[in-house]
Amino acid sequence: MKYKCVIFDCDGVLVDTEHISIGTLVSMGNELGAALDFEFAMVHFLGKSLEYCFRYIEARCTKPFPNDFEKQYRAVSFEKFKNELQPIEGIKELIEKLNVPFCVASNGPLNKMKLNLQTVGLDSAFGTNMFSAYDINKFKPDPALFLYAAETLGFTPEECVVIEDSDVGVKAAIAGGFDVFGFANPRSESLLKDAGANLFYHMNELSELLDL
Repeated sequence: MKYKCVIFDCDGVLVDTEHISIGTLVSMGNELGAALDFEFAMVHFLGKSLEYCFRYIEARCTKPFPNDFEKQYRAVSFEKFKNELQPIEGIKELIEKLNVPFCVASNGPLNKMKLNLQTVGLDSAFGTNMFSAYDINKFKPDPALFLYAAETLGFTPEECVVIEDSDVGVKAAIAGGFDVFGFANPRSESLLKDAGANLFYHMNELSELLDL
């Protein structure tokens, strides 16, 4: 294998959270009159910070935007994650093949990451190798999170590969000097390609790309 370390994004790469999290935002926003389209939101919100998504929704609401919108969103989405969350198809098999160190680096908070990975049975595979942008208060597309993860595990960017599903994450990886593979679908492929990722569409393909 060419790389000495693999850095995974979490949402949309390890766990299939995007439909749940973005669907919850769309539903809550539309109850406030934001008139959001789900397909548009899946492209426009993917990889963005919650703060960005909240501002976008608030600007389009026709009803007062509640001060505790984030608290409401966390409660609804966390409950859905516990009951509906699934691992990305093929990710468990891929991880079992890895014979180099690996970690997860996400813009999301650590407690959410742990909950989601535990829900789908992946938490033990990562152990303490979980890195959140909230820990350093720097978020993708800033490359700091990937650099922090690599340095903590004892590797240079050139020794690592990043696995991402958003253009924001791809841009962060490239800015940090990492090779990056983009987990694509018809909705996201053009954004990932334009951001500079090498595309793949199933974890079986990634296994071949990593020469496992």
